[in-house]
Amino acid sequence: MAVEEEGLRVFQSVKIKIGKVAIQKEDLQKYHNRDTWFQLQHVDADSEVQGKVHLELRLSEVITDSGVVCHKLATRILECQGLPIVNGQCDPYATVTLAGPCRSEAKKTKVKKKTNNPQFDEVFYFEVTRPCSYSRKSHFDFEDEDVDKLEIRVDLWNASNLKFGDEFLGELRVPLKVLRQSSPHEAWYFLQPRDNGSKSLKPGDLGSLRLNVVYTEDHVFSSDYYSPLRDLLLKSADVEPVSASAAHILGEVCREKQEAAIPLVRLFLHYGRVVPFISAIASAEVRRTQDPNTIFRGNSLTSKCIDETMKLAGMQYLHVTLKPTIEEICQSHKSCEIDPVRLKDGESLESNMENLRQFVDRVFSVITKSGVSCPTVMCDIFFSLREAAAKRFQDDLDVRYTAVSSFIFLRFFAPAILSPNLFQLTPHHTDPQTSRTLTLVSKTIQTLGSLSKSKSASFKESYMAAFYEFFNEQKYADAVKNFLDLISSSGRRDPKSVQQPILLKEGFMIKRAQGRKRFGMKNFKKRWFRLTNHEFTYQKSKGDPPLYSIPIENILAVEPLEEESFKMKNMFQVIQPERALYIQANNCVEAKAWIDILTKVSQCNQKRLAVYHPSAYLNGHWLCCRASSDTAAGCSPCTGGLPANIQLDIDGDRETERIYSLFTSYMSKLEKMQEACGSRSVYDGPEQEEYSTFIIDDPQETYKTLKQVVAGVGALEQEHAQYKRDKFRRTKYGSQEHPIGDKSFQSYIRQQSETPAHSM
Repeated sequence: MAVEEEGLRVFQSVKIKIGKVAIQKEDLQKYHNRDTWFQLQHVDADSEVQGKVHLELRLSEVITDSGVVCHKLATRILECQGLPIVNGQCDPYATVTLAGPCRSEAKKTKVKKKTNNPQFDEVFYFEVTRPCSYSRKSHFDFEDEDVDKLEIRVDLWNASNLKFGDEFLGELRVPLKVLRQSSPHEAWYFLQPRDNGSKSLKPGDLGSLRLNVVYTEDHVFSSDYYSPLRDLLLKSADVEPVSASAAHILGEVCREKQEAAIPLVRLFLHYGRVVPFISAIASAEVRRTQDPNTIFRGNSLTSKCIDETMKLAGMQYLHVTLKPTIEEICQSHKSCEIDPVRLKDGESLESNMENLRQFVDRVFSVITKSGVSCPTVMCDIFFSLREAAAKRFQDDLDVRYTAVSSFIFLRFFAPAILSPNLFQLTPHHTDPQTSRTLTLVSKTIQTLGSLSKSKSASFKESYMAAFYEFFNEQKYADAVKNFLDLISSSGRRDPKSVQQPILLKEGFMIKRAQGRKRFGMKNFKKRWFRLTNHEFTYQKSKGDPPLYSIPIENILAVEPLEEESFKMKNMFQVIQPERALYIQANNCVEAKAWIDILTKVSQCNQKRLAVYHPSAYLNGHWLCCRASSDTAAGCSPCTGGLPANIQLDIDGDRETERIYSLFTSYMSKLEKMQEACGSRSVYDGPEQEEYSTFIIDDPQETYKTLKQVVAGVGALEQEHAQYKRDKFRRTKYGSQEHPIGDKSFQSYIRQQSETPAHSM
């Protein structure tokens, strides 16, 4: 749409709704996990409804002064739930109409402001039949049998200040003949669309949409029901071999490894067992890998579990690292096309290459400098991958890097750069030009992170190989290795298990003498500080022997020091068991960088402090809390310093229920696996083809676990069957849980009534 305005042409984009796909809740299971074409339907405001209404009807006989009987209807609107939000608000009211062939009488509730769960609790009275002696003919004159032709209609509306009028939210119609069965009548109802909603429109005029619907419905019991199966799963990391564990077996029987990985990772994260489990299955996979160049390249259970862990634990890390730079690329709209065939008229290949090079440099820099922000759980997993790969392929010195880079670059950063909207880095899909720029950046970053020996040859396109020459320098490989060293060596339990220490940071700072001599001067001296994954040291100058060394495991906390302590800025303290080392950095940026990285490498130390003294101990007392003892407990909580750990809202019982559902749906494969174990134990000849898809390293141990899995699943199956029987007996149609109009519940009731008693 173009608008002429004082000689300027202003282009506005207009979003037009083409149509919709609507699937009944009771039909969702029919389309579960398969591609289906659905006819588009017209989008009609009268048919877009949601929410439910609590209604009570009471028909009473009233004796008039003359002694004759008439009937009055009391209609009580109690409340509504789940009404839609319209244009950012919901100010609902209801109209109540008694309607029949010859009459219509309407009344209205008060408007309830700013709520989509209004509490009305209003009663309206309608005269249903007049006394028989009433002589004047009018539309109020009915015989008793005409009551069955009347209905109560409740319409919900959103009060609007717009000139277009109030918005329709939904309606329900209740025939008064329901009062023949029971009076009073009280029930919940689902709101329905208007009778004329979309009926006059042909559904086939708008085309079709192909969807893949995944539908799950969980009925989660209390925690004790899941104990046997949950305990069996959680001990998977300790089972030898790990291929005989319950978690690994789940990955073997599921059609897609992703199906198993999602609930397993969430369950293990919830109980703090994800690192040992992934370490165990990763080590087993590495032992089966013959070529170091193919390590972790397949869609194995290990790869899917690590992907899922990074997705859950690393989303905040991803946002902190990439979002500002991605936003800058999206807003700049600089042309970065380097394919000569795709160049537009007037574009310069050299200029585009320079634009792209700057973007790649910026993204590469923020990634390789982000190591201190990498979540601890990811670092611990990367350490286990690094160690397993280095042990398996001792002659390949780069494998300890490629084992980690295949995840952090190939499966974490590169996909986020390529499709930022899928990782909530952008609110919507990027425009074609920006999308192309991000594709080129992603491909380059992926290759930089791969550390392959012939990088240019890894590109299929000659123009990408030519562009990559900009980055064919040792400084890029060194930056990648330093980054990988940091994220795969920090935060682990045994930092000295790697023979060679890894240099993480070094530079000049000023330290205060620690006063190890009773009468020594506690002055300030400039020293060269050096941090590795083994120790934190200082010396007079670079290359000199260390004057003092702090093992990483002895660092109890790293915190800022209040300026008042020594009237000096940019100070921090490295707290040890005996004393604190006070250090002044060159500026606030350097101080934060040192605090971050020192905290990072020591954050898993078992004796880390929970509290510390933010000021120094001088003149016989702590300046912060005035405590006189130099060994007095700290007075302020330690900050931790990093957004490295994660807090996830995970329901462990629900994840176990999902795993149970997976085992149930793949029960036939579990039985096949049992057969395979028996066959392999007894007969050690050529393997039957139908069993060859399973990894079974120890048939006896695997069979034992399979029996436990089947027993645990069977016990839960019995509990679910009993729950369904009890639910069928006690559930009332028209309750708040199952309002009238709930077609899925009607279908359920019909199925239960058709099921023979012995099969339930």
